[in-house]
Amino acid sequence: MLTTVDILTRARETLPAAATLSTEQKNEALLAMADALVNASDSILKANREDLDAARGQISDVMLDRLALNPERIVAMADGIRAVAKLPDPVGRVLQEWKREDGLLIQKVSVSIGVIGIIYESRPNVTADAAALALKSGNVCVLRGGKEAFRSANAIVTALRQGLSACSLPQTLINLIQDTSRQSAKEMMTANGLIDLLIPRGGAGLIRACVEQATVPCIQTGTGICHIYVEKTADTDMALAILENAKTSRPSVCNAAEVCLVDRAIASEFLPRLQQRLTDGQVAKNRPAVEFRLDPASAEIIPGTPAGDEDFDTEFLDYILAVRVVENTAEAVRHISAHSTGHSEAILSSDPEAIRQFTTGVDSAAVYVNASTRFTDGGEFGLGCEMGISTQKMHARGPMGLSELTTYKYIITGKGHIR
Repeated sequence: MLTTVDILTRARETLPAAATLSTEQKNEALLAMADALVNASDSILKANREDLDAARGQISDVMLDRLALNPERIVAMADGIRAVAKLPDPVGRVLQEWKREDGLLIQKVSVSIGVIGIIYESRPNVTADAAALALKSGNVCVLRGGKEAFRSANAIVTALRQGLSACSLPQTLINLIQDTSRQSAKEMMTANGLIDLLIPRGGAGLIRACVEQATVPCIQTGTGICHIYVEKTADTDMALAILENAKTSRPSVCNAAEVCLVDRAIASEFLPRLQQRLTDGQVAKNRPAVEFRLDPASAEIIPGTPAGDEDFDTEFLDYILAVRVVENTAEAVRHISAHSTGHSEAILSSDPEAIRQFTTGVDSAAVYVNASTRFTDGGEFGLGCEMGISTQKMHARGPMGLSELTTYKYIITGKGHIR
C-alpha cells in the first residue's frame, strides 16, 4: 500500500502535465470519466453495499442515506461530470490587461492552483465531483475519504482512472489516500511543499481540526446552521412548503434548515400549522416526524422539547428543528449574527423593507428571499458541481466551482525593456 507521502509526491510530479492540458483534452477526459463511471455501476454499487453493511449500527439512518448509492445517484454523478465538461475553461483567461507608456504589456492571467487535497466524510459523490472540478481547472486532486465510504470511493476512483487511461492521460491526476486513519489526515494538513490548498468537507469537528492544525493553506467550508425567518407578512402556505423542503428533503446535508425563527405577530397562528406539517404530515407520507427544540415562547404554543443551551448552535443533520419566536426582523438578524456559521439563511416575507433589512444585515455566503436554503449547491447554481461550500471570505465564498479553484499570475511582455 502506498503511503500518504508517496501518493502526495506522485501527485506533485503529475502537476506539470495537469497544468498544460488543453481544453479539448480536459473535456475529452471528463466525458470518458463519466462513461466509465456509469459502466462501472455494478462494481461501485457492490462496494457501496459493503460500506453500508459495515456502517449500519455505527452511524445514524440519515447518515446512511448520505452514504448510500443507487443507479440514479451514479447517473447523477456522471451527469455532473458532463456538466463540468460543458463549462468554459477557467484556466488561461486574461483577467486584466494594460500597457505602460513605454509599451511594456502587463497581463493578469488565471492559472491552476496546483495540488488540491480534499478531506471528506461519508459522501461518495464528493469523489466524482472533486475529481471533475480539479481536472477541468488544471489541478491534481488528492482525495481522502472517510473510512465509512472507502470502498465506494475506491471503486469510483478506479472507474475515473479508467476514463483517464482511455484518453492516454496519467492516472495520478486523480489520487485516493489509502490510509483512512487520522494520521493520514494530519499528514495532509502539514504537507507543506506537496499540497497547495486543502479543502475539508464534513462536520464541524473535521473543519475545526483542519483550520486549527493545517500548516498548508486551508479553506473553511461546510458547517451549516442554516436559519429560516418567517416574517409577519410572509405567505404562510409558501412558508410551510419551504420549511418542509428545507428541513426534510435531505436533512443530512449542510444546506438543510436547522433553525426556524418566527415573528411573534404570527407565531400563534403559524407554529401549530408548522408542527402539524412536520410531524403528522410527515408520518402520513411515511417519513420521520421532525422533533422540535423550542424556546420558551414557542413552547407555550406547540408541543416539543425545551431547547437546551446548545440547540441554537448545533448542526443537527437530522429530523430536528430548533424554533424561536422573535419580535421583528432586527431581532432575527441579531440572532443569526450570534449563532450562524455563515452558510445560508432565508427570509420569507412580502415586505420590501424587511427584506432589505435582512439581506443587508445578514452576513452569510448565501442569503435567500422566499426560497429554500437547499439551493446552496454548485449544481443548482449552474457551476456543474462543487468542491464544497466556503463559509469564509478570503479567496472563495459560497459554492466553490471552477473559478474558485484557480489563482492568477502576471505575464509581462516587453521588447528589450530595462529599468
